[in-house]
Amino acid sequence: MDQTVDKAEPKLRHPEKRNRPDSPITRKPKWIRVKAPTSPVYFETREIMRKNNLVTVCEEAACPNIGECWSKRHATMMIMGETCTRACTFCNVATGKPLALDPFEPFNVAKAVKTMGLKHVVVTSVDRDDLDDGGAQHIADTITAIRDASPETTIEVLTPDFLKKGEAYKIVVEAKPDVFNHNLETVPRLYSEVRPGARYFNSLRLLDDVKSEDPQSFTKSGIMVGLGESKEEVFQVMDDLRSANVDFLTIGQYLQPTPKHHRIDRFVTPDEFEEYKKMAYGKGFLLVSSSPLTRSSYHADEDFAQLKQARSQQGQ
Repeated sequence: MDQTVDKAEPKLRHPEKRNRPDSPITRKPKWIRVKAPTSPVYFETREIMRKNNLVTVCEEAACPNIGECWSKRHATMMIMGETCTRACTFCNVATGKPLALDPFEPFNVAKAVKTMGLKHVVVTSVDRDDLDDGGAQHIADTITAIRDASPETTIEVLTPDFLKKGEAYKIVVEAKPDVFNHNLETVPRLYSEVRPGARYFNSLRLLDDVKSEDPQSFTKSGIMVGLGESKEEVFQVMDDLRSANVDFLTIGQYLQPTPKHHRIDRFVTPDEFEEYKKMAYGKGFLLVSSSPLTRSSYHADEDFAQLKQARSQQGQ
């Protein structure tokens, strides 16, 4: 099934964003600028995605690390289509009424993983509030297909919040991903303007429930900074995540995709990111990635190896 979205009219797929006053995009400081991709491997990776009719969050979310990651054959697969049922003001993914799920998608993702020879893969998705289980079964089917095609590949899922979907998250947990990731994205005070379709404590409870359901799983979450949060609020989020026994925290700079999206309050300096990293380790996270260019799946394969090593050392 062809799920290609006509990107010639992106604003029509963001009605809430379209009606918001424009916020001029602030010029990036030197520490956050990246070079345009030129590696042959980058273009090979892109071709594999096209041949298998796959969507990646790397492209849809306009990730600044796409050149580096695709040049290393790292890619984050985005399943369940290109259209999200939410309208988060930070996100560049199109909002609207999604198409029906593609039953062949799990197989196509698994085929691409095997073709690329990935040792570790990240699978994320749009929010699918239109589905009874929020897409949990489709995520689980994708995990199973990858395991069948490439048994040695470790799998990380970055899931929706399954808001008002009961215990649908258990379907994903039972498929045994190596890492279960769900991002809080920002501090509670900013949810109404940054993540209006979500609920902070629902997301926090999801992470806690996943760990309770499978204590041996690695859980992970991330936030963006530069949206107007205070340091004290970031520290409180760290405490909340540790109360849910989350293992891995990512903190990165918010970058405004278009003038229609949430404005950047400020660019957080590399020194401040280092301060956040030290504080997070002090609070007990097994692993922390905190830098201007940190994203949920940035260096995910190396991070997974470090996670296992940190847990092993903790148990000594």
